[in-house]
Amino acid sequence: MIDDSADLAAWLRLTLVPGVGPEKQRALLAAFGLPEAVFASGRRAVAGVVGDALAARLFDTDNAAAVQTALAWAAEPGNTLLTLADAQYPVALLQTVDPPLLLYVKGNVALLGRRALAVVGSRSATAQGIANAEAFSRALSEAGLTIVSGLALGIDAAAHRGALEGEGSTVAFIGTGADRIYPARNAPLARRIAEAGVIVSEFPLGTPSVAHNFPRRNRLIAGLAQGVLVIEAAPASGSLITARLAGELGREVLAIPGSIHSPLSKGCHLLIKQGAKLVESAQDVLDELRWQRGTVGVVADLPAAPANSAASGPEAVVLAALGFDPVDPDTLCTRSKLTPDALFAILLELELAGRVARLPGGRFQRLH
Repeated sequence: MIDDSADLAAWLRLTLVPGVGPEKQRALLAAFGLPEAVFASGRRAVAGVVGDALAARLFDTDNAAAVQTALAWAAEPGNTLLTLADAQYPVALLQTVDPPLLLYVKGNVALLGRRALAVVGSRSATAQGIANAEAFSRALSEAGLTIVSGLALGIDAAAHRGALEGEGSTVAFIGTGADRIYPARNAPLARRIAEAGVIVSEFPLGTPSVAHNFPRRNRLIAGLAQGVLVIEAAPASGSLITARLAGELGREVLAIPGSIHSPLSKGCHLLIKQGAKLVESAQDVLDELRWQRGTVGVVADLPAAPANSAASGPEAVVLAALGFDPVDPDTLCTRSKLTPDALFAILLELELAGRVARLPGGRFQRLH
């Protein structure tokens, strides 16, 4: 980390000028060296690289208050500002085409230098998808892999929760400023990650949730990780963008298949058709990554159904009628030969017992 506050202030001054994006910032660093040299070179020399309008913006913008706010944030326990010149800046991101000049880091910086796997997927995941994300992430973290995701609802949050239970822990890249958490309901999880993992943002403090920031966040998820595991994704989801970016970087792309009838499986199936590794167990992931486990523990696969989960009578009939694909009530009535009233009474009992999940569109899915 840069200890000289004047040096760090120059990095902040350069990156906190509105309208001067990362590409122009890197062009200036390529031309002049460190940020101090950029400003020391003068307006005319800078204009020769980025043009008169941007040079005027760089020299005329007063962002001293924002710089001091960021320096004060970095001085708080657990907070760090990493620049491209820092030895702790993650090497994996340096190898990408557009590494951020500055990273706002909250938590254990050392995790950014460890081998990692990204686990991503749908925000509106099914109960089975959530269980898969937690179980796979827990097992892989116990094997020593650091799990990277985006702190979104659904699969991302489940991946972080599972990863926190293992030695590998977790990295959360966010699409807001590091002093904000989106969505708000993930605030308790974010606090756990800041304590036992690490939260990272390239966006200035105070940056709100803006739609176009999240694809930029996705490139960092793909860039830091050795591979990307997709768990439940629609064909047009952001998770597939992350997978595509990972493939372009030469990273491994893996996907868990699902029901042919589930919209949230279609993205995973598309990736598999395009050459992604079909994954059925945590060991599949470790084999694909050529991961050598230490003494962290035996890699676990998905949890088995509870011993007391056997059903009998009408419940067994409904479970058999469900199979393991999402099913609509009319089809269930036909298969089970039950009346709608009787069927819904049994489905409610099974739902309360955690055996069945109610899906969007009124369908039901067996969990185990």
